[in-house]
Amino acid sequence: MIDIKKIRENPQTYIDGAKAKNIQADIDTLLEIDAKLLDTTRELQDIRTEQNVASKQISKLSGDQKQAAIEKVGHLKEQSKQLNEVVAQLQPQFEQLLLHIPQPAGPEVPIGASADENVELSKWNPDWFDPAKSFAENKGFQPKSHIELGESLGLMDFQRGVKMSGSRSYVLTGDGMLLHHAVLRMALDFMVHENGFTPVSVPIVVREEMMVGTGFFPFGKDDAYEIPEVARGGGHGLYLVGTGEVGLMGLRSGDMIDYDELPLKYCTVSTCLRREAGSAGKDTAGLFRIHQFEKVEQVVICAADDTESDKWHKKMLSYSEQIVRKLEMPYRLLQCCSGDLGPKNVDMIDVETWMPSRGPDGPDGRPTGQYCETHSASRLDDYQCRRLNIRYRDPQTGKPVVCHSLNDTVAASPRILIPIIELNQNADGSVTVPKALRPYMGGIEKIQPKS
Repeated sequence: MIDIKKIRENPQTYIDGAKAKNIQADIDTLLEIDAKLLDTTRELQDIRTEQNVASKQISKLSGDQKQAAIEKVGHLKEQSKQLNEVVAQLQPQFEQLLLHIPQPAGPEVPIGASADENVELSKWNPDWFDPAKSFAENKGFQPKSHIELGESLGLMDFQRGVKMSGSRSYVLTGDGMLLHHAVLRMALDFMVHENGFTPVSVPIVVREEMMVGTGFFPFGKDDAYEIPEVARGGGHGLYLVGTGEVGLMGLRSGDMIDYDELPLKYCTVSTCLRREAGSAGKDTAGLFRIHQFEKVEQVVICAADDTESDKWHKKMLSYSEQIVRKLEMPYRLLQCCSGDLGPKNVDMIDVETWMPSRGPDGPDGRPTGQYCETHSASRLDDYQCRRLNIRYRDPQTGKPVVCHSLNDTVAASPRILIPIIELNQNADGSVTVPKALRPYMGGIEKIQPKS
């Protein structure tokens, strides 16, 4: 949520910011309603003051003067009632309009209409991978997809997953399940034991206000699974979260945090559920875009300082990069343009990992490979914390200040299993387990085809 005072002071910044993100935002109407609310509130305050003075005078008066004072108080009460009705009508409109105002992108973010205009920042490759060559040229044989390898190695079962839960469902089996948990545990240990994050278990079923507070509603409501508790007599609506970020931020909602506690560094492993409305084509095949997955997520809540936020953005991104490097997979960093940021982000940088089974088809009819998103590092400034009312007291003035927040993927599985399996496949159909995962796989070095 944007501070209405900032919109009043410089509405054009938010008009331009919404336009750069391709988001409809009716700032003119918002400001009109805001002005009416301010006028009505001032008028109410004046009436309350006049009412208090008149009420105190009644006991000192008698006769016609007392009767006139009583009538005046009654008239003021009626005026107050009418004005409160105006506020009750305008306030929900004001709040809804304000919730639809996106956070403007930071000055470092390039203006662009869509992900097609994102900007590559850098690349990293393990020793064996030359990005100028195809997978076959790098390894000496044509690659199989994770779907083909998953079937031949007994790692996954899509048919039974679909039988139970419908499209985009899957079952991880045997070494596939072990590999999935090995990635998650390696990522969690890295964040907790090497980088000092506090591990937290968070709910995946939350109230609607948590989804609004973290900025996933109202814009992303169509992509969330709803549990209709109100229709069944419950007191409030419930939703399944699409990321552990919701719980990690909701954990401190309404808190006045001690300044000395900052920054708060949290991480979690949670199940994530998304409807993935609108995706189609290759995205729906295999493990790339699915309804249910597990993710190690990192969240930082820090002081409201741009330099501090920028420092943590870079640091959190470096943690994600280190995970991919530990797994020895080629990747690139992509600066997201304004049109790809979404409503809540000031800045976002994606880590895209190379996947041999993605991308356009080559002359042989097989995909030529492509970098695909596996991590997103987001800087949100005070957008979430203002909605969730997460604050601290300024150590100099003692005044409440709204915190800044950031989040980033550490590892999301099973999507990350796609490059792990495909990049580590061998000519004989086996898959070599990355060294970083072997301690979590009972020492298994290679997954062999089932006889």
